Amino acid sequence: MSFKVKDIMNTYIEKITQDATVFEAMKKMVEKKIRSLLVLPSNEKDLYGVLTVRDIVHNVLGKNLDMKKTKVGEVATKRVVCVDKETKLEDFIQLMEKFNIGRVFVNEGKDIIGVASLFDIIHFFLTKEEERI
Repeated sequence: MSFKVKDIMNTYIEKITQDATVFEAMKKMVEKKIRSLLVLPSNEKDLYGVLTVRDIVHNVLGKNLDMKKTKVGEVATKRVVCVDKETKLEDFIQLMEKFNIGRVFVNEGKDIIGVASLFDIIHFFLTKEEERI
């Protein structure tokens, strides 16, 4: 049986605007117990971004920037890795290994519709195995 990214992805994505402060982002991440936020484009020509706890620790806290003045758009990663929801799971796993990343956003056309992580992969296979028992 061949599985696709759409079979494992999580459709719940927390988002934030580029003009929000890093402090607001940190509060949201801690309250929701998540490690990243999808940063919305500021206009039609702009790209999606991602803000991770790593970005905050290394690019804000580690550089002693003011988290209440620093904007998300200033420190977010603009190159968001995305895969189509129809991508084969085997190809998806190879992509994650090749780029050493733990989560990838999932798109349908130009829209980001989900996120899939290493945890989602093991959760999916564990559930499939338990269904067989």
